[in-house]
Amino acid sequence: MRVRELDTSGNIMTLPEPSASNLYMPLVPRQTTALVTSGSPTDEAVRVALPGTCGELVQGSLDGEPCLISCPLGWYSIAAVRFRSCCGWTVPTQASKTRAALHTGLAYLGRTASGGCVHLHTELPRGRGYGSSTADIGATLYALGYAAGRWLTPEEVARLAVQVEPSDSTLFPGLALWDHRSGHVYEDLGAPPPLTVVVLDPGGEVDTLAFNQLDHRQALRHLAPQHREAFSLLREGLRYGNLEAIGTAATLSATAHQAILANPLLESTLSLAHDVQALGVCRAHSGTLLGLLLDPRHADVARITALAAQRLSSAVTVFSLPLVSGGPRFLAGNTECPAD
Repeated sequence: MRVRELDTSGNIMTLPEPSASNLYMPLVPRQTTALVTSGSPTDEAVRVALPGTCGELVQGSLDGEPCLISCPLGWYSIAAVRFRSCCGWTVPTQASKTRAALHTGLAYLGRTASGGCVHLHTELPRGRGYGSSTADIGATLYALGYAAGRWLTPEEVARLAVQVEPSDSTLFPGLALWDHRSGHVYEDLGAPPPLTVVVLDPGGEVDTLAFNQLDHRQALRHLAPQHREAFSLLREGLRYGNLEAIGTAATLSATAHQAILANPLLESTLSLAHDVQALGVCRAHSGTLLGLLLDPRHADVARITALAAQRLSSAVTVFSLPLVSGGPRFLAGNTECPAD
C-alpha cells in the first residue's frame, strides 16, 4: 500500500500516491450502471477506495443549514465486500460505524438475510480531521452495492451515510458543497483545482460524535456573514480557476471557526503561510489538522514542507499530498475477503 518515509528531522512524512497503473481502476461510468442489475451479485470481493481529507476547505452555516466543502487528499481507506452463502457478516471488531453502515445498506438493498465479509485497509488516523469514518463508511457502501449487483449512486450512498453519522462531501465525485448532518443540501462544484496540501498534524483527537452533538447554533448565527463570504469566494474561485480566491476562502473559514473550536496551532500556521506565500490555510473544523494550500506549479513544495517542519514543534508531523477528487475508486484484484 502506502510507504511512509521519515527524513532525518524525524517529522517530515512522504506519502507517495499509489501508481494508478497497478492499483486504481477508474470510476464506473454512469452509462454502465444498466449492466449491473439488482439481484445479480458478484461472487468476487469488490474493493473500493475513498479518499481521506485535510479537514475542509470551508465549513459553516449557509442559509441556516450547516454545510461543508471537504478537502480530499490522495490518501485512502479501502473496503472489500464479498457476499457468502453462510449466514451472518464478518466485520472488523473496532469498526462499529462501518458495521452500522453495512446494516443500513443491507436494509436499503433488501439483503438483510444475506451473509458475507467486510475487510478494511486504512492508515488514516482517527479523530484528527482526516475524514477516516466517512472514508470507511463510503467505501463500504459503494462496495456493498456493487457486490450486491446494484451500483449505488453518490446521492444514495450519502443519504445512507448520514444515517450513521454526519459525513464529509468526499462521498461525491469532484468537490461538493454538502449538508453533512441531514443531507438536504448538495451542490456539485466540479473537479478539484491543481493544488497541493502541506498537512500539519499535531496529533491529539477530537471526539467527533460528541462535538457534533453540541449546540453551536448561536455561534453559527453570529458567524453566518463570514461563512456566506467564504462559501461565495470558494465557489467563485472554483468557477473561474482563481486559486487565490480559494485560498482566501479557506483561510476565512479556518479563522472564523476559532470561535467554535480553537486550534492553538492556527496563528503560527497563518504566519508560516504568509512567509512562504501560500494561497491559504485549511483546517479540520472538528479535528486538529491544519494545511497549507499551495500551487505546485509555482511553489517549491519540498522546501516549504521542510521549512514547516523546522518552524513548528517537533510534535507536529508534516507531509504533503495532492488535492484530489472525491468519490469512489474501484480497485483491481480481489485479494481481500476469502471465499467460502
